[in-house]
Amino acid sequence: MDSYQLIWSLACIFLSVFINTVSPGANDLHLQDGSSTADIIAGDIFFEILDPPQLRYTYRIRPAKDFGSQFNDSTSFRHARLVPTEPLDSCSDIVNVDDIVGQVALAERGECSFVFKTAKAQQAGARAVIITESIDKWDDELDHLIEMMDDKMDIEVNIPAGFLLGRSGGAILRTLKEQKKRYAVINLPVNMTYTPLVKMNQPPWIAW
Repeated sequence: MDSYQLIWSLACIFLSVFINTVSPGANDLHLQDGSSTADIIAGDIFFEILDPPQLRYTYRIRPAKDFGSQFNDSTSFRHARLVPTEPLDSCSDIVNVDDIVGQVALAERGECSFVFKTAKAQQAGARAVIITESIDKWDDELDHLIEMMDDKMDIEVNIPAGFLLGRSGGAILRTLKEQKKRYAVINLPVNMTYTPLVKMNQPPWIAW
């Protein structure tokens, strides 16, 4: 084997190890695909959890493409409650309305469409909804491809909706359940435009 072939073989081995180490589902911030902070901020929204302390990190959500309103100054939340819906899939009438009214609903993906879930959260009085991957599917390597699209069900929704990428939703739901808390306290949105990626207070379970 000549030197060129040796270098090529070593490069292939390195790339193979690198690609297997960083999966799209875990690496929610695209730190390895050349995206800049501006690229990420342009399309996605960030929020932070203030309580419980174990979840005190900054999280990224992907806003709905073509339904609902936008996350902006008029839908800004400070020390608001992020409340898991009951039922968690939000595919039927939500029963914990007293906790949901005026707050941000947290629902789990599956069983019905994003639009339908958003409509049910709106019906329960939520001012916004965040939809997360199923608690037992956080390692789905395709979740970075998920887009919240209008399913043409002719349902009118007027609140903002977003999809929480990666395993963060499962971690939030598990922590709240373990601590017997009905909600987390959040700020949404959080302006991260001028914060370098490496300085973002991301959850430790996100691969860097």
